[in-house]
Amino acid sequence: MPELPDLEAYRHALRARIVGQPVERVAVTHPFLLRTVAPPVDALEGRRIVDVRRLGKRIVLALEDGLFVVLHLMVAGRLRWLAGDARPPARITLARFDFPPGRLVLTEAGTRRRASMHVVEGEAALLALDPGGVEPLACDLATFAAILARGNHTLKRALTDPHALAGIGNAYSDEILHRAQLSPLALTGKLEADAVARLYTAMREVLTEWTNRLAREADAAFPEKVTAFRPEMAVHGRFGQPCPVCGAPVQRIVYAENECNYCARCQTGGRILADRALSRLLKDSFPRTLDEAD
Repeated sequence: MPELPDLEAYRHALRARIVGQPVERVAVTHPFLLRTVAPPVDALEGRRIVDVRRLGKRIVLALEDGLFVVLHLMVAGRLRWLAGDARPPARITLARFDFPPGRLVLTEAGTRRRASMHVVEGEAALLALDPGGVEPLACDLATFAAILARGNHTLKRALTDPHALAGIGNAYSDEILHRAQLSPLALTGKLEADAVARLYTAMREVLTEWTNRLAREADAAFPEKVTAFRPEMAVHGRFGQPCPVCGAPVQRIVYAENECNYCARCQTGGRILADRALSRLLKDSFPRTLDEAD
């Protein structure tokens, strides 16, 4: 799923292309994409784009007269920019927006249609779609500490809860926790003040670095290869590869549709965290430490 740095790259690229441009035509080509009835989609046509925003993990196209298009890409949704009259890929295209300079296309790979589009009128209707998470690059340490103190959850869950923090998902939470040298399964209720400060600093550093990196790439070309797996990442998607800090093999915990990647030496004192499925399969043979794994 595209996260804060990826969505900011989209926003950066779209602002340069469509702000000030009128919507010439909108076509929704998949019936399950559009989740609202009023205002109708054709009300967008002829109105100019006045801004491109991000609302958590959603991209918002703000138009004249207080209309908003809210796009939630979910896991496999992506945005594409096509110049001129280039045709979008028919099988995976869910919607397209035609502008004088080009065409914005929303696609979704695979067969499960999770991406969504809302057309709403007024700021109040827009805010109703906001999960309420605090922007991680706009909050201070005290606010961040208060968010963690609301409950006793794992750090992985706390970072990725859209009602707590906006825009952080599976990939960047792995990178943040590795930078902070904290276990993904550490509990917020047991976190010392210095660890909270370390996590806050790591969150700001990782998100700022990646947002700036992807924005620079978006200056050169519209983001085409938006992925949660990037070779420059420290641990996410790098199971079995060496940690860039200590050289130990990156470990993982597999969930139903996701996995959590971490370095046992840097983050858990050498302890390998139990993978529910694998540890059940291996039972007593499941390695508990890096030494046992060797």
